[in-house]
Amino acid sequence: MKSILLKFSVIFLVILLSSGFTPKKNKSVQDFQGKAYYFSKAKMDLGTWGARLNEGQKKEVEARLKNRLQKNYVLTFNKEESFFEEEDQLDAMSGATDSWGKNFTPGHQYKNVKTNFQVQNQEFYGKNFLVKDSLQPIVWVMGKETKEIGNYTCFKATASIPTNELTWYNFSWNRLNETTDDSAKDDIAMTIVEAWYTPQIPVGHGPLEYWGLPGLILEVSAGNTTMLCSKIIINPKEQVEIKAPEKGKIVSKEEYQQIISKKMIEFRDNRSGRRRG
Repeated sequence: MKSILLKFSVIFLVILLSSGFTPKKNKSVQDFQGKAYYFSKAKMDLGTWGARLNEGQKKEVEARLKNRLQKNYVLTFNKEESFFEEEDQLDAMSGATDSWGKNFTPGHQYKNVKTNFQVQNQEFYGKNFLVKDSLQPIVWVMGKETKEIGNYTCFKATASIPTNELTWYNFSWNRLNETTDDSAKDDIAMTIVEAWYTPQIPVGHGPLEYWGLPGLILEVSAGNTTMLCSKIIINPKEQVEIKAPEKGKIVSKEEYQQIISKKMIEFRDNRSGRRRG
């Protein structure tokens, strides 16, 4: 009798394995996935030029620049990887996408916190670049302050990061001057960053260049911009493959900055030449 039962058990096990049956496992790195939706708001700084405008004119400028001051993003993540992208928006005045602004905004960004690796797709005047580099080093100072963001308890952390490293995909004449002025190189501009993370989602991810805290970053403020998470979905029914962008000329962050600077100098010189002519 025992022999018959043993044979039956072996046959049953073979049938189960051949039919593709496998025992239920805990959620792995690949199985676990989340989506965090963010919106950003930036305060408009018009400098000395803005001081000459009345309130009506300032509101008109704000309306025209709304698409650049207020943006929406999505961060898809698992335990090790994340993919960050901006949601397309129509220009508030013209109904068109902001093609000029896209030259200086962050493209699709892949980060891997386990391998300390980042890939970001940048389009600059019709040319695609794959910017591959290490993750931005951040030394966080952990605080004890807490606050609620949605249904999550968040803790405060702060850091001081070189401003140019946070906006490497953008261009400014001040940065260009710093690279040619030896005295300016010693005076590196720093940005104080304030982040709020939740250990209830124990992943080291965050939007943009921010990462490395013991929980998902739900809010971050740097300079005149604040980014806040408005919705989180854990293990959505339809999961997507998180992978790095693949198309474009491979460059580092430093090389990409050099390319932008060279092109902007060409634009400036060409415009100056037309005026003289």
